[in-house]
Amino acid sequence: MTAHVMRAFCLALLIVGAALTTAADQPGRALLAKKLAEFKGAERGQIIPVTDEAAVRAFPAHSFYVLRFRQYPIAQMPPGKLTANNLFVVKPDGSVEHLADAAGLESFFRATLAPISTEGQARDAAMAWLRLTEEFHQDGFFEFLVPRDPIRVAATGTRGRQVTGKAEVNPQGGNTGEIVATLSFDQAGRLVNVSETANIKKGIRPICQATKLLDPDPVVRGMAEQAILVMGKAAKEYLTEQRMKASPELQQAIDRIWQRILQSASSPPRTSSLCEGDPRCRRRHPQELKMNKQAQNAALQSTRFAQQPT
Repeated sequence: MTAHVMRAFCLALLIVGAALTTAADQPGRALLAKKLAEFKGAERGQIIPVTDEAAVRAFPAHSFYVLRFRQYPIAQMPPGKLTANNLFVVKPDGSVEHLADAAGLESFFRATLAPISTEGQARDAAMAWLRLTEEFHQDGFFEFLVPRDPIRVAATGTRGRQVTGKAEVNPQGGNTGEIVATLSFDQAGRLVNVSETANIKKGIRPICQATKLLDPDPVVRGMAEQAILVMGKAAKEYLTEQRMKASPELQQAIDRIWQRILQSASSPPRTSSLCEGDPRCRRRHPQELKMNKQAQNAALQSTRFAQQPT
């Protein structure tokens, strides 16, 4: 076997191996794609697998996916009966169900959740509910935290169980609130009722702030900078897209604001450039490394100037 053939053979094995790994991680994606073909325009949305451990324990034979249509800075109109955020479940028989709202999710839980017999199973059921129901409140900029310890399990007067937990909104970018859910089970461990309350407030969202970073009015410019800094790392995708179509001067301004975001973070991520890891951005702007270095130097000089004694 020649070296050329051997290299081709090894490359083929790597490609097949990667495909098998992806298939193992997301077994229902092909079935979901077939289902989404029923909705013209669904391909514009982003498919996000739900990999929550509690949901896997509660529904080991099911796969959950979110189809999300971007809402900011310009909303994408979802097709047909779809909404901005859609929850789908791929079942063991290969069918795919669209869970449109909390009522649909409750019907799925009632029909599918195995009878619970331990407190651990009750906690998993509550955590799975909270992880899935949060998608009905998501716009792509919320981060929900579901701590296991505060979930309370109590016996009922009918010898059943009642479990209560909450998903807290990570208070970043001005986001606040929580989702509180209570699941009630009868003596046989079957789910008989779900009650949920949500009190969630949106923080700052990207609209046109990046385009105002060079505004001649210092007040407008300052407001744009402050809004982006408040959004923090959640603004990365928005800034990247704006950078790809910006002038060289605006690109540098976007790079500078991104460096300020990283410097303000308690533990800056390894990715220090907006374009790092985004091949579209690198192709569009081959001078990325040079420009990013300039932005880093400018940010460093600004920081040193601010630290000088007056």
